[in-house]
Amino acid sequence: MATAAAGALGLLWGWLWSERFWLPQNVSWADFEGPGDGYGYPRARHILSVFPVAAGIFSVRLLFERFIAKPCALHVGIQDSGPYPNAILEKVFLSITKYPDEKRLEGLSKQLDWDVRKIQCWFRHRRNQDKPPTLTKFCESMWRFTFYLCIFCYGIKFLWSDFLIMFVHHLATIGLITFSYINNMVRVGTLVMCLHDASDFLLEAAKLANYAKYQRLCDTLFVIFSAVFVVTRLGIYPFWILNTTFFESWEIIGPYPSWWLFNGLLLILQVLHVIWSYLIVRIAFKALIRGKVSKDDRSDVESSSEEEDVATNTRSACGSSSSNGANRVNGHMGSSYWAEE
Repeated sequence: MATAAAGALGLLWGWLWSERFWLPQNVSWADFEGPGDGYGYPRARHILSVFPVAAGIFSVRLLFERFIAKPCALHVGIQDSGPYPNAILEKVFLSITKYPDEKRLEGLSKQLDWDVRKIQCWFRHRRNQDKPPTLTKFCESMWRFTFYLCIFCYGIKFLWSDFLIMFVHHLATIGLITFSYINNMVRVGTLVMCLHDASDFLLEAAKLANYAKYQRLCDTLFVIFSAVFVVTRLGIYPFWILNTTFFESWEIIGPYPSWWLFNGLLLILQVLHVIWSYLIVRIAFKALIRGKVSKDDRSDVESSSEEEDVATNTRSACGSSSSNGANRVNGHMGSSYWAEE
């Protein structure tokens, strides 16, 4: 039985790494065993190094957000705001209801000697406390800004050496980069990664400015991000990278099964680029017209016209509200949304 299982596993392994599918004609996996350009060819086992590296990066992120990003957020006036503690309301919130009706509100008002609107304000802030506050989102954006900027600079530094950056954060890109690395298509993978990182740090910088209420800086950074995004995704990517992978490679080595897979994935990225570019340009256009970039897409905070009216009328009653009222608690500005990354 063990022999049969080993034989079945061997057949599966041979099918998975079929040279007819992955490699051009007259090329075999044995050709990758020798040194390549003095550095050695990529190996499939190298992909395993992504797991300890990912764990290390996650640890660095925790330290960065705790000791660097959070003090920066506090320095620019972003507070981890929430409702002031009240044992009775907290007990009702956790064990009875998060949305008290009018009868219960009146009872709590008599019990606490609070205004009904003040109690409504407390419950609204308490519900929002379970969602990511502005301080958390600022720390996340500051980490991504730093990470994207460092990876982009690192990619520029090593762009002309056959060294592949394998840290990716989109599932489709992981598959594309992994197999392109194994097939020794390192140059294309490096260029794609560097091209995509060229604008990401600008978006995170715009978010940092948005959370810190530096609206003019936010608008400027977002417009710059939009321009870089469109130029790299709709200009450089199709007319340089896709032109090389489709037409030049066709003339040099011709198509083979995995060639269609890789170029199909690259085309999927291009379709996404067109969609994202449309959304981003639309937001940037509205920002130029209205003079204001819109809020973070994680619309995690409850807000309705009725509740905003309540918050406005009872600002003095809610001791935890800042000078910016509900918007200060929400950490959002504008009425539409940030584009998805």
